[in-house]
Amino acid sequence: MRRFAAVAILVLATLTACSDDKADDKPQPIAWTKVDVGPAEPVTLTANDKQLLVGLRHRGAKVVPELQLLDSTGKRTPITVKPNPASPYAFEAIWYSIAYDGKQLLALGGASGGAHSNTRWTVWTGTPQTGLVEKPQNFFTFGGQDAGDLYSAVITPSGGALLGSWGGVQTGNDAMVWLPQSDGKWVRQDPSKTALQSTPSLLVGPGFGTTLGDGIVLVGSQVRLEPGTVAQEAAVWRSTKLNQGWTRIVLPDPGGRSQAKTATCAKDCVISGYVDGQLAIWQLDASGTAKRLQGVPSIPVGDKDKLPPPILDGDKVVQVVAQDNKVKVLTGRDGQWTVQDAVGPEGKVTDAVLMPDRKLYLIAGTSLWQTTLS
Repeated sequence: MRRFAAVAILVLATLTACSDDKADDKPQPIAWTKVDVGPAEPVTLTANDKQLLVGLRHRGAKVVPELQLLDSTGKRTPITVKPNPASPYAFEAIWYSIAYDGKQLLALGGASGGAHSNTRWTVWTGTPQTGLVEKPQNFFTFGGQDAGDLYSAVITPSGGALLGSWGGVQTGNDAMVWLPQSDGKWVRQDPSKTALQSTPSLLVGPGFGTTLGDGIVLVGSQVRLEPGTVAQEAAVWRSTKLNQGWTRIVLPDPGGRSQAKTATCAKDCVISGYVDGQLAIWQLDASGTAKRLQGVPSIPVGDKDKLPPPILDGDKVVQVVAQDNKVKVLTGRDGQWTVQDAVGPEGKVTDAVLMPDRKLYLIAGTSLWQTTLS
């Protein structure tokens, strides 16, 4: 009996140890802290070196769009936002995109209006010291019968640009670039005979823009229209310098239906989107060679889901995503990934940035959250 008891105790201890090992192997949840930004709601995050700009929406204010500079200690410094009295929609604008190169600011705002509740776009420029000043545009700069959508403001070493779409020269919508004139007016550029132009057999559909060196990077999808076939494939459009030298790159392993949604570029680009309704991540090097990263955990992502841009953390990629309003953090590299739950933030995730002090900021729901990566 003593021998059987000893054996039973040994087996129980072994099972308990195995159970504890499995518990230890499970990734620990990440605890987040809510960041106070006052009564307004965060809508955009823009980082440059140690500076973090938080674009806000203050529903009860006379001027709805607000902007704050947040330092590493959590101190908030308001940046003046000056709508033009001639632009009533500027007072109601919601930030869609804010670009900052350490000196200049370029912002794109939008507010629904008019008989059809179309978005009325506003453009803002300035510096953190002088504030953002709205520059009124002619209605047909961004509006009218052929109007498409706008989604990103970018600043390259060669100048700033606004990115969107416009009624196609041949068919569908073309990808569109607006460039500024010296008088503050923005002018649509001609996409004819470039990779930005749609054709009867190929529709271009970028929906997010960023920069890589002197050039612009657009991500989205292309739709091939062939007899009896309609195929949607994740794609990237790159320029060599501002609006020059556009090329198109179809991302590999597109499955039956795919779309690239966001991107972050440093020396190379990491692109996030979906393939056949599941999260997909690609890497694009400076030479234009792309590969789809393997082993990405199966997380549903669809057309209406918004993905924050992926984060580059050394040789790792960090992707924040919401599944059933529960925030998850994916960390890893090609073939090796860890998924961690988030304690605190819930709801849709819309933006995320990693600062040099390893503080990771996230907009989830209507709040700004912060954690420190180990």
